[in-house]
Amino acid sequence: METTYPSAQSEGSRTGSQLLQVEGLTVRFGGVTALEDVSFGVRQGEICALIGPNGAGKTTAFNAISRFVRPAAGTIDFDGTRLTDRRAADLIGLGISRTFQNLALWPALSVIENVMVGAHGGGGASFVAQMVGAARRSERDLRARAYAALELFGLGEIAFDPCSGLPYGTLKQIELARAIVSRPRLLMLDEPAAGLNHGEVRELGETMRRLRDEEGITILLVEHHMALVMDVSDYVVALDFGRGLVEGTPAAVQADERLIEAYLGGSAS
Repeated sequence: METTYPSAQSEGSRTGSQLLQVEGLTVRFGGVTALEDVSFGVRQGEICALIGPNGAGKTTAFNAISRFVRPAAGTIDFDGTRLTDRRAADLIGLGISRTFQNLALWPALSVIENVMVGAHGGGGASFVAQMVGAARRSERDLRARAYAALELFGLGEIAFDPCSGLPYGTLKQIELARAIVSRPRLLMLDEPAAGLNHGEVRELGETMRRLRDEEGITILLVEHHMALVMDVSDYVVALDFGRGLVEGTPAAVQADERLIEAYLGGSAS
C-alpha cells in the first residue's frame, strides 16, 4: 500500500482566504507522466514557493496553471473561476500575471514600452498596432502605470532608454515591472533568481516582500535558490517525481527528512 504523508503544517493554521486551488492535477506528455494527482493551495496575501529537484514538475505545474499546458485530469480554480475552462489569453483579465525562466524582452523597444506590453497579454505586434490605433486615448494612462511600476524598482530614470545593452539584473527587474503593470492579484514567478548575483538576489527578496505587503500581490514562486525561498516564503510546497512530497512553513519543510532525501539522496543524520 502506498504511504500517504501528512503536511508539515495544517491548512487551518494559514491565514487569508483561498485564492488559488489546484486539485488532483495530472499532466502527461505522450507516455510520460510529468505530474500525477498534485494538489495544493495558495492563500491571499502570501508568498507560496513551489520547490523540488530538477524534473519534479514545478514548471509543468506553472504552465498548467497559466494554461500553456492542458492537464489530463484535475481542476485549477482561481477565486471561484475554473481556469481549466479558460484560455491563456484570459488570465491577465482575471488578475493573474507570470514571468518565465528566460527573458522575453524586445531589445528594440524602450524600457517603458516593454513594460507597457505586460498590460495587453499579447505579443509585441499587437501592442504596436494598439499604440497607433484606437487605443491611443488609453496610452497615457498605461504609460503612467508603466512608469509607476518602474519606479517601484528604482528604474524610472532609464524608462525611455532602449532595453538592449542593459545589465542582466536590470533586465530581470524590467520583466518584473512588466508582470505587475496589469495590477495582478496573483503574480507567478518562474525562477526569478536565476542568473542573479548575491546582492541582486537579496534585492529580489526585498522586492517580493514589498509587492506582497505594500501592493497586496499574492505570489506563487518556483525557485531553486533555497536561501531565497526560506527567507521570503510564508508557505512551501515541495514536489518530487511529479507528485506532492511535503508542504508547510519554510522551517518545517526544510527540516523534513523527505525533502532532504529528495535533494540529497540521504538522511540528515
